[in-house]
Amino acid sequence: MKRRAAVIGLGHQALEDHLPGLLGSGRARLVAVCDNDPGVLRDRQRSLQVPAFTRATDLLDAVAPDFVIVAVPHHAGRTVIEECSARGVHVLKEKPFATSLAEAHELAAICEGGQVELMVTLQRRFNPIYTSVLGLLDQIGTPFLIDGQYTFHTDDPGAGWRGDVKQAGGGCIIDMGYHLIDLLLWYFGMPSRAIADFSATALPEAGYDAEDTAVIQLGYDTDLYGSVLLSRWAAPKTEKLHVVGTRGSVLLTKSQVQRLDLGGTVVEELARPHAPASAATAQIDYFCRVLDGERPNTSGPEQHLAHAAFIASCYESKAAGRYIDPKEML
Repeated sequence: MKRRAAVIGLGHQALEDHLPGLLGSGRARLVAVCDNDPGVLRDRQRSLQVPAFTRATDLLDAVAPDFVIVAVPHHAGRTVIEECSARGVHVLKEKPFATSLAEAHELAAICEGGQVELMVTLQRRFNPIYTSVLGLLDQIGTPFLIDGQYTFHTDDPGAGWRGDVKQAGGGCIIDMGYHLIDLLLWYFGMPSRAIADFSATALPEAGYDAEDTAVIQLGYDTDLYGSVLLSRWAAPKTEKLHVVGTRGSVLLTKSQVQRLDLGGTVVEELARPHAPASAATAQIDYFCRVLDGERPNTSGPEQHLAHAAFIASCYESKAAGRYIDPKEML
């Protein structure tokens, strides 16, 4: 029998990933949706043909789903998690896990107290392009240099709640940067030092305070070091992670991964341009397996305390003007 799932928050991420993922799932089915915009709700209810609510509490009480997919603005996530935990409803939450390290600890305690599973959505972990990287890294000798970039241009980088640090917890580092940070922690573990510089000045007249552009420098106890560029102002749209080793390199983009020799010639590659939709379904099915006791939750509160600590070290390093050890933040 399929798990009964609801979606709370019908913004871009829900429409592009979570709803198509649910409709393609073999282990879960959509039973309700929620959004605080009645107009959005009416539009979606016509096509989805499930009960619709403007308040999460009303949905939880009326429908009692097995789990909810939470895709709300960052500042609203805590309240929804608290309401789900109080009712024993499991949560598949859109990143980030929390808006601060302190909140991450509090949310972890809330989930433990309510005995609910929470898994943070990171679709890249369910895409073979990304899962194959670890095997390729083993073939480039000793990695020593990381070059990460995630950039795109939007005309208003501080639009809405994303431009407000109090609501979003930060700008491009905690938001879009969460994906690259997850890849770094997945492939290499927690760095031993990090320092960030960032600004919210691409559109001075807009008056937002969440960073639109950031550069993070990081290093490990080994000889591995590198940098990450994040921007929601800088064109062209780029998403890549280039890791250089003593015997070659690995170049990862959104739809392709390549292993290169020392001269830059492609030795092997894997391309999967249509993976995102199936990755969203795979993630939902995996979470159902977690709830059924068939798989470990590898993207739960305990794991994402590390993400929160790394992000906190970036913001702390800017204020302190020096490298911070993210592990000490924990």
